[in-house]
Amino acid sequence: MRRALRWVLIVAGLAGLAVLLSPIVLPTRPPETPQFGGRAARGGAAGRGGPPISVLAAAAKVADVPVYIDAIGTVRALNTVTVNAQVDGQITEINFKEGQDVKKGDVLARIDPTLYQASYDQAVAKKAQDEAQLANQKRDLQRYSTLLQTNAASRQQVDTQQASVDQMTAQIRVDQALIDSAAKTLSYTTIVAPIDGRTGIRNVDVGNLVRSGSGTGIVTLTQIRPISVLFNIPQQQLPQVIAAQARGIVHVDALDGTSAATPVDRGTLQVVDNQIDQTTGTVRLKAEFPNEKLALWPGAYVNIRLLADTLKQAIVVPVAAVQRGPKGPFAYIVQPGDTVAIRNLALGPQDDTQAVVRSGLTAGDRIVTAGFARLADGAHVSVAASEEPASGGAPALHQGGGAAPPGAESGRRGSGERRRRQGADASGAAPANAAPGPTASTSPSPAQ
Repeated sequence: MRRALRWVLIVAGLAGLAVLLSPIVLPTRPPETPQFGGRAARGGAAGRGGPPISVLAAAAKVADVPVYIDAIGTVRALNTVTVNAQVDGQITEINFKEGQDVKKGDVLARIDPTLYQASYDQAVAKKAQDEAQLANQKRDLQRYSTLLQTNAASRQQVDTQQASVDQMTAQIRVDQALIDSAAKTLSYTTIVAPIDGRTGIRNVDVGNLVRSGSGTGIVTLTQIRPISVLFNIPQQQLPQVIAAQARGIVHVDALDGTSAATPVDRGTLQVVDNQIDQTTGTVRLKAEFPNEKLALWPGAYVNIRLLADTLKQAIVVPVAAVQRGPKGPFAYIVQPGDTVAIRNLALGPQDDTQAVVRSGLTAGDRIVTAGFARLADGAHVSVAASEEPASGGAPALHQGGGAAPPGAESGRRGSGERRRRQGADASGAAPANAAPGPTASTSPSPAQ
């Protein structure tokens, strides 16, 4: 009995000691305070006159926005000719320098013409011989015709002589054909440029024997003024190109791969292939460029920018300002009094740096571009700076057709830095109509 009582007292003592030590060992939990960014933020520090949320903002602008399709193309000479010998013989002259620009008809090389000149002279002599015989036959025919009138010659003699004259006349025509053939063959000993172009590295030297139809050729001529570029675009973008062709000439720019500000050359679209490649789902296009400065060279890869459309007087905003929610895209509008309001948007085409807004904004509206983590409808803000659209000069939209437009990589890095700055802000609840996700779309989207 005493033993049980002793255990009861020990347990009671330990329980009392635990009650006395609990405030020291276990820290008290502070009362919950409303977090910025959720619905509680409207009545929180920012709503009660606390410090405003620091954001970046930019103004919506009105501009004529060109819509481009970007691709990678391969430069190809407008015409390429391998100059071959058409007769056998020894090269006696080379009349061009490697890399020289030549005109159509310029003499490039000469082949020893001795044998072909002799064949031509023989054909000319044969014709002269037959012409002499024809003249004699005609005189005999005249004599027989006179004798026939006095019955001194028979009709058979006259008819036979007439046949001889006709036969010799035909022979003269054969001789003329042989002369023409020999003259043409002789002309092949002088090799001339068939097109305007630039010579490459020659394949034979003076003194070498060349043969007709040799696959190597003497030299290759390429026409590089003008020059052509072949490139592919996805089949989804083909309707845009067809519509642009229906409106008139479609302009194409060739870019140097480092900057889209100044194209290296400007040309026009010439051909859209008559079928889509079922393996890749792309269609082949061909553009032609003047290439006056020789900025394009056969065989090189080049970035291509095709002007598909121009959106007149469109509202343009930085793509970083466009947010996504259950109701679709929206933006935070900075209102008078430095408060923000959520505005639903209907978007047009967009790329990595900017987007066209079809409805929801007007020119001059200030929209938040960074600092979204703590924002909510009606929150007070402090605009730290005005952020201009990423592209300088007139805005332009690029839709990828196989290559990112020049400068797009830097635009993506800029968007990533803005998103990292947003993530560095204090975290909080998202607005009621916003869903978690990326703050901006970095891929072109069709009009919504």
